[in-house]
Amino acid sequence: MRLNNNLSQWNDSYPGESDIIKDISKGVSYVGYDQESEIVMTFAFIKGEDPTYRIIYEGEWLNEEPYGTIHRIASNGKIREVLKSACDYCFQNTDNIRIDTHEDNKPMLRALQKLGFVRCGIISCRDGSPRIAFQKSKDQ
Repeated sequence: MRLNNNLSQWNDSYPGESDIIKDISKGVSYVGYDQESEIVMTFAFIKGEDPTYRIIYEGEWLNEEPYGTIHRIASNGKIREVLKSACDYCFQNTDNIRIDTHEDNKPMLRALQKLGFVRCGIISCRDGSPRIAFQKSKDQ
């Protein structure tokens, strides 16, 4: 992120090892491999209500149907279309995906637009910082 001028979305302590261990223990941590079996991407996919998405400002969600949320998506930089791969998997398990990102995360904002996600508004993270919230439905 720092190479793309996103200096404030993630810091040296988030996401931390404890966040990843918690995702693994809850069964919501996923990885993607390349042809050489090297892990090249990771993300958390959480089905059900996300507490930080209960209140949305400057807009509204596309619908209130059940959804899954993609969090903590990252790659090692060796492959492209990481978000597309994650969404392809997630849409096998839900009809709605919600996701958020920092306004400085330009690569993610471009990827979300390219994949047809709709900007729905602004949510607040647990620490109170704002994020741009998006949603996409299978039937959209």
